[in-house]
Amino acid sequence: MASPTQSPARTGPRTATRSPAAPPAALRHLGPNWYAAVMGTAIVANAGAALPHTPLLRGAYVAVWALSAALLVVLLAARTAHWLHHADQARRHLLDPAVAPFYGCLSMALLAVGGGTLAVGTDVLGEGTAVAVDAALWCAGTAVGLAAAAAVPYLMVTRHRIEPGTASPVWLLPLVAPMVSAALGPGLVPHLPAGQWQEAMLLACYALFGMSLLATLLMLPLVVTRLIHHGPLPLALTPTLFLVLGPLGQSTTAVGNLADAAPGAVGAGYARAMSGFALLYGVPVMGFALLWLALAAALVVRAFRAGMTFSMTWWAFTFPVGTCVTGAAGLARHTGLAAFTWLAVGLFGVLVTAWLVAGVRTARGLAGGRLLVPAPAAVPAAPVTGPRPARP
Repeated sequence: MASPTQSPARTGPRTATRSPAAPPAALRHLGPNWYAAVMGTAIVANAGAALPHTPLLRGAYVAVWALSAALLVVLLAARTAHWLHHADQARRHLLDPAVAPFYGCLSMALLAVGGGTLAVGTDVLGEGTAVAVDAALWCAGTAVGLAAAAAVPYLMVTRHRIEPGTASPVWLLPLVAPMVSAALGPGLVPHLPAGQWQEAMLLACYALFGMSLLATLLMLPLVVTRLIHHGPLPLALTPTLFLVLGPLGQSTTAVGNLADAAPGAVGAGYARAMSGFALLYGVPVMGFALLWLALAAALVVRAFRAGMTFSMTWWAFTFPVGTCVTGAAGLARHTGLAAFTWLAVGLFGVLVTAWLVAGVRTARGLAGGRLLVPAPAAVPAAPVTGPRPARP
C-alpha cells in the first residue's frame, strides 16, 4: 500500500521527467538555524576588533568578516529559493516550536555582518561605503528582529503546542535579536546629523535594550526551571545552553557602546549617568555570565562523555561567547582594569577555537551530505496546524 505522501500508481509508462529548473532537494531541509554559522563567523571579526589593536591580526579579522559576508549572501539566496520552491516546508518550520525561534538568527546575521563592516570592513570599502552598508543591514536586521521578537512568541501562544518540560534556551533567540541592534546601533550615532537624529538613535537603542532585557527576564526562568525539574537537555541540544550567554554578553556590550556614543548626543549629565550605568549593570551581569559559562561547560563535558556528536547546535559555542568578549572589552575600556582585558583575550581564544571546530565539522558534514537531511525532533513538542481549541 502506498503511503499518504506517495502519488497514486500509474497504469501506463511514466514519461514525465524532473524539470531541469527543479530546485535541489537538499534545500528543502535548509532551516533558519543555518544563519547561526554567519553569526558565529562575523562575531570573530567583531570581537577581535574590540580587543586592543594588533596590526598583525587586523588582516585576519578583515578576511573573517569577508567570509561572513559571503556566507550571508549565499544563505540569503538559498533561503529565498527555499521559500519559493518549498513553501510548505517553510510554513512547517514556522509551526514547529523547535525551529521557529531560529528565525531570530536571520536578524542577528544581518546585524553582525553589518557591525563587522563598520568595525573592519572600512579597510576594504572605505568609511563612506562601510557606513552605508552597515546602516542598511542595521535597519533590515532591526526590522526582522522586531518582527521575530513579536511573531515567534505569538505563534508559541496561538499555534504551537508546548509540552511541559520542553523549555529550551533556543526560545531566547528571537528575544535577543533587539539586543544585538542595541549593541551595534551606537556605532552609527557619530555618523548621523548632530542633535535630534543622534539623540533619537541613542534612545531608540536603549528602548531596544529594555525590550530584549525584560523579555529575556521573563523567558530565562522557564529554562532554569526546566533544567532543575526535568534534568539535563538531550545530548544534541546541550550546546544550546551557551545561548544564555547571548543576552548577558550582548547587554553588557550594549550599555558600554551606548555610553561611548552618549557624549555629544545627549547632555553631559545624561552621558555621565550612562557611563555609570554601563559599570553598575555590566560588571554584575558579566559575573553571572561567567557563572553560567561554568555551568554550561560542565553540562557539555557531561554530554561529551555520554556520546554527544556534532550537529549544527555546536554553533551555539560561538556567537554567545563572542558577545562576552565584546562585553568584557567594553568593561576594560570603561574601568581601565587589565583583568577585563585578559578576560576578553581568554574568551576570544575560546571563541576562535569553537569557530574553527564548528566550521570544519560543518564543512565535512556538507561534503558528506549529512547536514541537509531531515533530523528527528530534538524536543517532544508537536506543532498544530490550526488554532488551539478554546479552553472551557
